[in-house]
Parts: sequence; C-alpha cells; structure tokens
Amino acid sequence: MIQELFSIVAPVYICVALGYGWRRTGRPVDNALIADLCMNLGAPCLVFSSLVSLGIDPAALGEFAAVVLVAFVLFGAFGYVTLRGMGLPVQPFLAPVVFPNTGNLGLPICLFAYGTEGLLYGVVFFALASIIQFTIGQWMWSGEVSFGQLARTPLVYSVLAALAILFTGIETPAWILRTTQSLGGITIPLMQFTLGVSLATLKVKRLPTSFGLGALRLLLGFSVGVGLSELFALEGVIRGVVILDCAMPAAVINYLFAESYNREPEEVAGIVVASTTISLVALPLILAWLL
Repeated sequence: MIQELFSIVAPVYICVALGYGWRRTGRPVDNALIADLCMNLGAPCLVFSSLVSLGIDPAALGEFAAVVLVAFVLFGAFGYVTLRGMGLPVQPFLAPVVFPNTGNLGLPICLFAYGTEGLLYGVVFFALASIIQFTIGQWMWSGEVSFGQLARTPLVYSVLAALAILFTGIETPAWILRTTQSLGGITIPLMQFTLGVSLATLKVKRLPTSFGLGALRLLLGFSVGVGLSELFALEGVIRGVVILDCAMPAAVINYLFAESYNREPEEVAGIVVASTTISLVALPLILAWLL
C-alpha cells in the first residue's frame, strides 16, 4: 500500500517541488505566460481530447455533472454559514473555501490514482469548476456577473465541441485528435510546475486564520465528497474522483482574482499556501482510505 501511495503522490510532489525550487533559486520563470498557455491552449485541448478519445456515455456525463454542481452549491452554503459563525467576512474568504484546486493537483492525482478513466472524470470536474469560477466565482469577487470573460475562455468551446461530437456520434479526424492530445499533454506537468512557482512567491500573513480556513477547505470538501458519494450511491472511479477533487486545497486562481479586484490578496494567498501545505499530508491519507 505504501509503495502504491508513493507512486501516486511522488510524481506530483516532485514536479511541484521543482517549480518551488526553480523560483526560490532565482531562476527566471514567466508564470503568467505558462498559466496562459495552460488555461487557453493546453487545458482546452486536454478536455477535448479526453472526452472524445476516452469516451463517456452522455447520460453518465450528465449525472456526474449534476453531482459536481451540487457539490459547489454545498461548498457555498456551508462555507457561508461557517464564515458567518466564525465572525469572518464572507468576502474575500468564501471563494477560497468554495473553489478547490482541481487543475494543478486534481488532474495528476486523479490520473495517477485511477488511470485514464480517472483523468476523464477529473477533466470533467475541472472543466465545470473552471466555468463556475469564471461566472459565480467572478461575481463573488467583483459583485457583478460577467459572461464576457466566459465567452473569451477557450475551455468553454472545447467542452461544447466535445459534447457535440459525443451526442452526434461524429468521428473525429485523426489529425485533430492527435494534435489536441499532443497540446493537451503539456498541461498536467506545467500545472504542477506553476503551482510550485506560485507557492514560492505567496506568503502567509495571518498564520492562525490562514491555517484555520485552509483546514476548513479540506474538511468541508472531504465531507461533501463523501456525503454526495453516499447520497448518489457512487462507486469505483467516479466515487474516488468526486471525493479527491472535492477535498483539494484552495485553487491558486483565487489569489489571482483577489489581486485583480484588490480583495485582501495577502489573506487569500495565506489560505492557498496553508491549505496546500496541509494537503501534502491529507491527500495520501485520503488516498489510503479510498484505495
């Protein structure tokens, strides 16, 4: 069991550590460029190629999407109530509690734990989380819902294109599939590397608050994931992916939104760092329980 767990988490931790070490040693890195490549090129290609080549029943896709949407509703509801109960402001702390890191950490963990099927459902979770982030999430930060940003997000169009192919049964030309598979292949390693770079630059401002809310993100996510798995009688790979992705630490993009809208970015950075630090221990324990 220990060897199996090590084979799952070691590649992820090593890639993150390389990014962290790269930045800490003063080597140049354009994190904004890498993030742009991942979100606007690599991730859309990964989503499209995974959905099309690995195949998924449209009905199963709809059921899984419903579970993911319910998860985010529960994150929002329980997060709001908990923050109010703790006497903390809903803004800027709600979004980091609601939105987990289903990209940088979620995708590789799902892939290494459950293979290509795990990657498929991890990609669907990540795509839906990203769409919610750029609509409801942006509203949390700015107070306004902007569909303009969503319309400029290539990830949306890759999902729509893949769904059109799945529902119509059109055969994807080999050159398109191979191109998107090649470009999508850059996404997971670069995401892990940029997570390490980000952790090297983010700082924890208020230690108790940061680690308290970081722990809340993980505990809330794990509890919701397990609860939904029981409620919807999820089994196998789907159950594992739901629990793992729900229990991921706060997404780094929360910090980018906080900085963009000047909503206590240092506080949000602390939550991202704290929850990610806790997850280094928590994720192997969750994997051991699942497997």
